[in-house]
Amino acid sequence: MSARTADSASRDLAVPTRGPGPGRSRREREPGMGASVLVAAISTAFAVLLLSATELIAALMRADSILGESGTVLVVLSIMTVLLVGLAVYVASIVVANTFATIVAGRTRRIALMRLIGASARSERRAIARQGLAVGAVGAVLGLVGGTAVAMAGVAVLESALSLHPEGMQLVRPVLLLPAAIVVLTTWAAAWAGSRRVLTVTPLQALGDAGEPPFARVARRTVRNVVAIVLFVLGAALLGLGVLTGMVTPLGVVIAFFGGVFSFTGIVLGATLVMPPLLRLVGRAFGRSATARLAAENALRSPERSSRMAIGVVMGVTLVTMFAVALQTVKAVLSDAVGGEMPPELATGIDTFSAVMMALIAVSAVIAGVGLVNLLVLGVVQRRRELALLRTLGLSNGQVRTMVLLEATHVTVTAVVTGLVLGIGYGWAGAQSLLGSVPTVSGEAPLVAPALPAAPLIAIVAATALLTVVAAVVPTRLATRVTPVAALASA
Repeated sequence: MSARTADSASRDLAVPTRGPGPGRSRREREPGMGASVLVAAISTAFAVLLLSATELIAALMRADSILGESGTVLVVLSIMTVLLVGLAVYVASIVVANTFATIVAGRTRRIALMRLIGASARSERRAIARQGLAVGAVGAVLGLVGGTAVAMAGVAVLESALSLHPEGMQLVRPVLLLPAAIVVLTTWAAAWAGSRRVLTVTPLQALGDAGEPPFARVARRTVRNVVAIVLFVLGAALLGLGVLTGMVTPLGVVIAFFGGVFSFTGIVLGATLVMPPLLRLVGRAFGRSATARLAAENALRSPERSSRMAIGVVMGVTLVTMFAVALQTVKAVLSDAVGGEMPPELATGIDTFSAVMMALIAVSAVIAGVGLVNLLVLGVVQRRRELALLRTLGLSNGQVRTMVLLEATHVTVTAVVTGLVLGIGYGWAGAQSLLGSVPTVSGEAPLVAPALPAAPLIAIVAATALLTVVAAVVPTRLATRVTPVAALASA
């Protein structure tokens, strides 16, 4: 069959469905696209606001007769801006990749049917990548406009309330296009990475089973699992080297930073191997009823979907915990170095810096939260036939809703515990590698114990519990909105 015939068949298959707008196809109405646009918009707006804040501080410094001659603070701010923007883009790329991977899993039968009538796997993957490019472009434009508007409003408030008049400050600058372009390219690359499963879809799956592979098959993916283990071990070794180097020079934090990136990337790649057993273990603690057992076993029946949901929350909790523990440990080290309480000015400065950093890092946690809500909704939409069958076999609407809520609870509980453990470890390694060379009162620079801030950790647990409830509202309603007969007929 020719490529033109296959393309024509593709247009025929994408028939309009009920909904507003003529010619609106099933592909165009694919759930999850809106959340991906939101993720791209948040990432771009975050980058624009950080760059604008750096420009504002630079303008205020230029107006100061003393600070204007020193560029050290500006250099440090620029480095922090790059790191924080990179962190937000890193989290967003994983969320988008997971979203597109879930979308592809739901399209498996349609993709297989296209393969059956002559379309190639690469052409289908290119179509999904083009969707990612469009999503990134729309989100980047919205974020660029929104972030610039918020920055302008913020500067106007500062000028009127604090009588600050930064001279030579330009909020609309060509450099703001750079983070927008990076978000577009990253979203496209994440969609390309998330759609790699298209290459494994065979035409026979149009006639047979088109579901996600079970845990036993996922665990046998040797190449992916080996790469994940190598990255994790390499990252852990770099973290240890950073801690040891930090006992001589603060530059050890650079080594520890790359160790954290490599090790966490290994955890993300190996999530399908680690998270499903942990999810089932947590699920068993919720009882032995039929609903509880179904919710617990779903983690192994659909390991990719459950892992994608869990790893997003793990990222958010790890980031916030890491910075909270690192900043608290820094305060403990500095207090020990001066032989007691820190000077009030220094303590106030560190507390202010901590509050600002936690607010900035919270943006990445919000991106991860959007990913969880999106994947939960996608999961329920793509499981309509399964949920309808359960209702046909005797489960009530309340039991189906309880099962979906329990699955979300398993994800958040497992992710919170995992994120807290990882965040404490990363936070301590960061603080130790940065200030390990600071001598204590005794004149030595030993390894310090991680300082655990109670209030931020309690807030993390409470916020994640609230996220679970909010994230499960829409999926639990969707789970029982369609009648079993209609769901079985349309699936």
